Amino acid sequence: MTIAVTFLPRTAPAPLPPIAFIGGGNMASAIIGGLIQQGTPANAFEVVEPFEAARTKLAQSFGITAQAEAGEALSRCAVVVWAVKPQTFADAAKPVRAFAEDALHLSVAAGIPSDSIARWLGTERVVRAMPNTPALVGQGMTGLFARPDVTGADRALVSQLLTPTGELLWVDAEPALDAVTAMSGSGPAYVFYFIEAMTEAGVEMGLTPDQAQRLAIGTFTGASALAHSATEPPSVLRERVTSKGGTTYAAITSLEGADVKAQFKTAIRAAQKRAAELGEEFGRG
Repeated sequence: MTIAVTFLPRTAPAPLPPIAFIGGGNMASAIIGGLIQQGTPANAFEVVEPFEAARTKLAQSFGITAQAEAGEALSRCAVVVWAVKPQTFADAAKPVRAFAEDALHLSVAAGIPSDSIARWLGTERVVRAMPNTPALVGQGMTGLFARPDVTGADRALVSQLLTPTGELLWVDAEPALDAVTAMSGSGPAYVFYFIEAMTEAGVEMGLTPDQAQRLAIGTFTGASALAHSATEPPSVLRERVTSKGGTTYAAITSLEGADVKAQFKTAIRAAQKRAAELGEEFGRG
């Protein structure tokens, strides 16, 4: 399948309409925090969060008074951001629907198909987003899909909402979000996995754990920044530091001999398959 994508450049923020968040956990906090840093006032947000500890954290961090359940206050919001666990989405939608009939709905809940969201909420103005955990530090990568009834203005509003979390990538077909999930949604875990391996190898070679971890993390950070800014593909960047007969050549030859690239691609395919399965499971109801 060919995936058509569009990268949106960051632009100066404009005033936002009132925004509701259903769920006030880490991802909601990442979005809210980024918007507040850009000047959006705390009173522009309505948050529904059933857990008292999370409501207290929102109050302490952002001065937001979150509610334990949906109510009339949601009706003033032009956008509803769904940051709930996938298995609770259907039940959470029931009390919200009456107060958000005219709103644009943005789901960051993993695995829930937009067909199900549209059915539960009685609207076709639905956007699905697949963010990843680096959004918590403004360095995320978020894949987005919009249903046909979502307008250009709606897309621009969603982009403005999510830009503080990092880069955005729109896909034209919803199944492509399974690939996004497998690559960037789960991707930070792959990076952490390789950092773990590099750190352990460094310790085994005589470095202290702190030294080995600093080297591993710094190498990933620098290499990612170089790949991001370079005009050449990663394969060319790799070849430039792989002199035949040298140390890097020895390492790459060992990796290729163990068929690591093929195994890694198989692992990402497994994540894609599981993402599709979760969509079918959680989208029922």
